[in-house]
Amino acid sequence: MATDRAAGWTEIWRRLFDPRLLTVLGSLFLVLFGAGFLVWLFEHRANPEQFPPGARGLGAAFWWSAVTMTTVGYGDKAPVSLGGRIVGLLWMFAGIIMISGFTAAIASSLTVAKLATKVQGPDDLPRARVSTVAASTSERYLESRHLRYESFPPGQAALDALAEGRVDATVYDRPILRYLTHHGKGGLAVLPQTFARQDYAIALPQGSALREPIDLAMLEIIADPAWQNVLERYLGNE
Repeated sequence: MATDRAAGWTEIWRRLFDPRLLTVLGSLFLVLFGAGFLVWLFEHRANPEQFPPGARGLGAAFWWSAVTMTTVGYGDKAPVSLGGRIVGLLWMFAGIIMISGFTAAIASSLTVAKLATKVQGPDDLPRARVSTVAASTSERYLESRHLRYESFPPGQAALDALAEGRVDATVYDRPILRYLTHHGKGGLAVLPQTFARQDYAIALPQGSALREPIDLAMLEIIADPAWQNVLERYLGNE
């Protein structure tokens, strides 16, 4: 099965605006404000120059909280009271832990999104737009699983629909998909899973004397190191 590799960028943007990520960001800002508010409670009387009463002081405390958590350390604002310094000390250690965890979570999410596509295997097909080649074993496979699909005549039409974004995946014979994606269908990737094994064969009459020499010739070809070069030339290197 082939999928659109470019869909990974769509997944990145989707994850950046995922409600769960936005919830985490909102929670982070609340924690930032909470730490700043605690410092402001101690500092607006002891240090009114840097943390004045009112909204202006709260804004300055929020700024100090963000600068401290990100370890930027501008030094333009610093608590002077005992309570403010205790809060500041605790917030320094908490901030390091929080920003490290948050950075790791974002990096992991974006890395997975970059590598991922909408379809990763047969279980994703019911939620995807699928194309295949008409009157093929792949079409029968999709029908047997009662999956919706759009069929195209033999050739590259099914992959064209995928490359143009009209479908999310194309289900068809793996060697043919590898050949087509390796020769002129950039941006598409063939997934490694095998949905249904279907062997190719050379048909011969029953009891044909050609069976044994053909088998021997094929075994010699496959055992030759040059065979791998032929595969990579026509099907690409996975």
